[in-house]
Amino acid sequence: RLLGKVALVTGGASGIGESIVRLFLKHGAKVCVADIQDDIGQRLCNNLGEPHNVSFSHCNVTIEDDVKRAVDHAVEKFGSLDIMVNNAGILGPMCVDIREFELSHFERVFDVNAKGTFLGMKHAARIMIPAKKGSIISICSISGIIGGIAHHANVAAELGKHGVRVNCVSPYGVSTNMSISQLPEKYSAEEAKVILRHSNTSKANLLGVELTTDDVANAVVFLASDEARYISGDNLMVDGGFSSTNHAFQVYNK
Repeated sequence: RLLGKVALVTGGASGIGESIVRLFLKHGAKVCVADIQDDIGQRLCNNLGEPHNVSFSHCNVTIEDDVKRAVDHAVEKFGSLDIMVNNAGILGPMCVDIREFELSHFERVFDVNAKGTFLGMKHAARIMIPAKKGSIISICSISGIIGGIAHHANVAAELGKHGVRVNCVSPYGVSTNMSISQLPEKYSAEEAKVILRHSNTSKANLLGVELTTDDVANAVVFLASDEARYISGDNLMVDGGFSSTNHAFQVYNK
């Protein structure tokens, strides 16, 4: 499905990003893994196969020069850039009282999740506009739907005339090391996994199915492939219908 295409995945060393990288390679793409976790990212690339198919580039998505270098590295290494996946993201500390929330935490989350996505789009567009083709996909969250997500749609409207597609994937809760780390330290890793899994499944709309990083990666592969060649400006919800349900009504008993 992705044979002959070149992809760059930010935050590709672990979690959802790692699943995307693995699935992209499985479907024939050449992949540049961009991440701040140098040891983990390089080890992943070494384990995945030959250097002519996958490469690592250090990248802090809050630093424009890093993002530019990662994009240029992908082009220099593999000859082009067809797919840009803005996956790098962090979670802020758990805080139920806005009066207790530190501005520095907000700024850090905004820098990585919003500014980092913007920089990824900007430098991918630098390569894709002259090529008159490309696919930019940003990983968001169902939590952003409540407030509305328009960033990817605005860029889709701008880049459409250049043949570049821009989409977004918003998953429901996924158990990853990052999400598990948000739980109190009093829980062991295994206890935290069980608690998080229960929290996700108990609130889910689609019962009997647990969302995995591979499910999110499958959605990204679809949007990156030619099967989605006329899809742009879309926010693909991978949430089992959670965002379509008014949980206050509870019309349908589970």
